[in-house]
Amino acid sequence: MTRFFLAALHVVITHVTVIDAAGRSSKPDMSVEIRGDRIARIEPSSEAAIPSHARVIDGTRKFLIPGLWDMHVHTFFGDWVPGGREVTLPLLLAFGVTGARDMGSDLDPILEARREAAAGRILSPRLVVSGPMLDGPRSPFPASISVATADDARRAVAKLADAGVDFIKVQSYIGRDAYFAAARECAKRNIAFVGHVPDAIHASEAVAFGQTSFEHLIGVFEGSSTAEDAMVAGGKKGPGRFLETYDAKKEAALAAVLAKDVTYQCPTLFWERGQWLIEEAAIDPSRDPDLRYAPVSWRTKSWPKFKKGIVEELDTDPLAVREKFVLHELGVVKRLHEAGVPFLAGTDTPAGVGVLPGASLHRELERFVAAGFTPLEALQTATRNPAIFLGKLADFGTVTEGKVADLVLLDANPLDDIRNTRRIAAVVAGGRLYTRADLDRILANVEEYARRH
Repeated sequence: MTRFFLAALHVVITHVTVIDAAGRSSKPDMSVEIRGDRIARIEPSSEAAIPSHARVIDGTRKFLIPGLWDMHVHTFFGDWVPGGREVTLPLLLAFGVTGARDMGSDLDPILEARREAAAGRILSPRLVVSGPMLDGPRSPFPASISVATADDARRAVAKLADAGVDFIKVQSYIGRDAYFAAARECAKRNIAFVGHVPDAIHASEAVAFGQTSFEHLIGVFEGSSTAEDAMVAGGKKGPGRFLETYDAKKEAALAAVLAKDVTYQCPTLFWERGQWLIEEAAIDPSRDPDLRYAPVSWRTKSWPKFKKGIVEELDTDPLAVREKFVLHELGVVKRLHEAGVPFLAGTDTPAGVGVLPGASLHRELERFVAAGFTPLEALQTATRNPAIFLGKLADFGTVTEGKVADLVLLDANPLDDIRNTRRIAAVVAGGRLYTRADLDRILANVEEYARRH
């Protein structure tokens, strides 16, 4: 493996504007000293003494933010989107994603990748992982464990917990008895319980049984509908049905419960838009230059297969209805945010049509701003909020002395325009410095692999 970093990192970034993501005002003309994998000092450049042996990076007219987290990825998802090591992990890092929550991967490969990433043996963000997802007895998904009974669920949780996963994720088709058994086993073992709100479960039940994050706003749409009971019993769902039966009072009541119990939402808004408006989803680099990093097999096999399934099974409402629903989703996120419900940035990459690892996280931040978040609030969904959710705020999530130096240096201010998170000058991750030239080299290697696979 080519290494792009100093063996013992000692760097000082001078004259930089620090955006700490804690909510305080930006601090211009600061010097940030990094020793090893920690932020040693942050002080005004006029007062900083630069150690003679430190590497100095001129941060004039640049902006330093915490490393970004993508809180919903799939690295080793069977044969659906191969290339986890060669494409997904290095792309995340190259786009400034220094941490990722893997929400469903084959067990042995993801555990090995987590170990190797922590040891610096592969190009990868740091990883927190679930291993396979818990789903119903005939799950259509790879990287899943089919459970039919409560005993099945307890055994699955025990197996994954004993293997050392960081949390347990449930999918949509798990039944009620199995879901409740899995939730209780997670509570017994003190392991986080997250994922979809299953089709057979009310959102309020998921909150009561300790599910700490909801994905894709599943459960929220149903819980804001006058037809919620019928939907949970197996009745019709979909954009048209959700819009027809929407009840603002039910939504407000559910938002209050989610806020009180601090149940995080990971709405995957970029992925959702691509799903419901599948006609607009790009899989060709001529429409989206970032897609040159996607393997040929993704663009010619995986994503067209996903698109066909979406058209046949999900996008059955007229386009105008689906367009209205995508706007409704943004409204839901805005109202939940105003009610105090916490949010996480996640993308479901690469298990979505045209949802490229790394690049899609920046698109997700744009969607949060479209929903009414300030650029700082959007940035926090990928920095401070993940650190709080994971119980790691002492080490991650803000630019603060003593914390782990997972950082992104930008050429423009993301608080002026959230799209500036893409203007990456350098990344520091896990005691390693990646300059712009280093990041371009990673991208070139991925592009070469993508052309051949």
